[in-house]
Amino acid sequence: MGTLMGRKTKALTALDVKRLVEPGMHFVGEVPGLALQVHSATSRSWVLRVMVGGKRRDHGLGGYPAVTLADAKTAAREARDRIKRGIDPIEEKRGERARLAAQQARTMTFDACAKAYIAAHAPSWSNSKHIDQWRNTLEAYASPVIGAVDVGAVDQAMVLRILEPIWSTKTETATRLRGRVESILDWATVREYRTGENPARWRGRLDKLLAKPSKVRKAKHHAALPYVQLGAFMKRLRDVEGLGARALEFAILTAARSGEVRGARRSEIDREGRLWTIPAGRMKAGREHRVPLSEQAIALLDALPELDADLLFPGRTSGMLSDMTLSAVLRRLKVDATVHGFRSTFRDWAAEQTNFPNEVAEMALAHTVSDKVEAAYRRGDLFVKRQKMMESWAGYMDTVRSDRKVIVGNFGRVA
Repeated sequence: MGTLMGRKTKALTALDVKRLVEPGMHFVGEVPGLALQVHSATSRSWVLRVMVGGKRRDHGLGGYPAVTLADAKTAAREARDRIKRGIDPIEEKRGERARLAAQQARTMTFDACAKAYIAAHAPSWSNSKHIDQWRNTLEAYASPVIGAVDVGAVDQAMVLRILEPIWSTKTETATRLRGRVESILDWATVREYRTGENPARWRGRLDKLLAKPSKVRKAKHHAALPYVQLGAFMKRLRDVEGLGARALEFAILTAARSGEVRGARRSEIDREGRLWTIPAGRMKAGREHRVPLSEQAIALLDALPELDADLLFPGRTSGMLSDMTLSAVLRRLKVDATVHGFRSTFRDWAAEQTNFPNEVAEMALAHTVSDKVEAAYRRGDLFVKRQKMMESWAGYMDTVRSDRKVIVGNFGRVA
């Protein structure tokens, strides 16, 4: 048990302490050994000078004025009481700092663990496409939910927030994603970044909460053209004459809905700014949507016939083109796809062939953000990033080999 050291001095008031500006140790009285150490006029801190184990020790109690005189006295009395009980408060504090440092060293976010896992296993994977698939699915679906979360805090509820929205509509993607999340969490457990059971494990856990993948009734989707066939298709489409073909081409270039394109007006186009502004009244979500126009989209608009109507793609009699007009172009070209399906083609391309963030593609499609927290933070419309994406999209569909196989390049890849 250590002995205590202090000196009797007149007890100072809070005002007295405030006036202490001369460098040095100023004992404040009432609690033996408690002093205000003045380093400079703007740097002062509390010190408790005591004897522990026969040695004089200075125990820091915090800076002044953040720690008041009253708080310093309370902390000093508690420290002296621990010394009486045989506890060294200085070593105790040092141990707490060491434990905190060790805990922080074991802390990693899910995204950081995913990056480390991929780096560790990529050399054993067969090709770069497999690596891209891992990265793209995790960035598209897992990162928005748990990317910034300490991997040790990832629980079953978070895993379900990732999987449930796509379990019935994109079952194959969801099952692969679940396995990838499970592998990353297992890796984090072995590396001692987390403890306990793996919340992404299927057998005995998620199989009790989610439908068996083989039993999920396949959702009926709009038929979509695989993006690898897009370049060859666009070459054929551009050989077709008529406003229907041009409206379909414009829809593909902008990833817009059929109704948005067929109702497009000249007054909505800013050629100099390469911008198409669709008013809220014509948008599914009821909000104005800005569409960046690629060079190819501007060239298409410049080549349209000069008409008196404000509509870009007017019908033969009056009003805008019908949706059937665009569908008829696809039937004429004998393509098993719908007009709306090209939006899925765009989304698949963005996820599997580019490194554009998931939210940029979702914003390009004018999808409503369902997560209220994400929506609160995302105030802008990511227009500059979407400009780059739409230029890459237009460039991708322009590249076709003579044998009609698409050249898969680095379109849209960003650092």
